[in-house]
Amino acid sequence: MTLFVCVTCGAEGDGRPARGEALLAAARAEGARAAAAIEPVRCLANCKRALSAAIVRADGWTYVFGDLDGASAPDLIEGARLLAAAEDGLMPWRGRPERLKRGMVARIPPLFPSKDRP
Repeated sequence: MTLFVCVTCGAEGDGRPARGEALLAAARAEGARAAAAIEPVRCLANCKRALSAAIVRADGWTYVFGDLDGASAPDLIEGARLLAAAEDGLMPWRGRPERLKRGMVARIPPLFPSKDRP
């Protein structure tokens, strides 16, 4: 399980760190006890809905989220926890943080699909 946070999102071009960097730092602080790796990514090509992040499960679905902000870290960690616990590899709608319901950009199927998976 990996949470990727776009670190180029929210760059102002004035030498200050991008807001995505702040979200990454907050996610790492919040996710210290999470069962997910938390990694930076240079761009998720979702600039119109920045800040962006993706939660990837190797044997399940990948979720891309936008319209995030610096306070989204706990929601991303909860989303990763829900996806990790899902037997079918799908993040359940029930219990998903509102920010992740409203901000979902895409749900991408597993790289190696199984007949047993929806």
